[in-house]
Amino acid sequence: MSAPTPPSARLAQSPAVLREGRWWLVGEAGAVPVADLSFTTVLNGFAEAVAASDRAVADLRARPSEPSASSTQGRR
Repeated sequence: MSAPTPPSARLAQSPAVLREGRWWLVGEAGAVPVADLSFTTVLNGFAEAVAASDRAVADLRARPSEPSASSTQGRR
């Protein structure tokens, strides 16, 4: 089950924006809805991958600091 998406969310630093469950390509001249099912599928997969990587980074940052293996070598 995926997390609820905000009403509008830009995909990384791309012109792709998810608005109320529909992908749009946004530029200076305006916005165009994405109508191609294959492209929508790719955008959904990429959005899921970005969200998973964001969660993994957040989990790593939330862990307490551990000394690295290299900093403890040679000490007894």
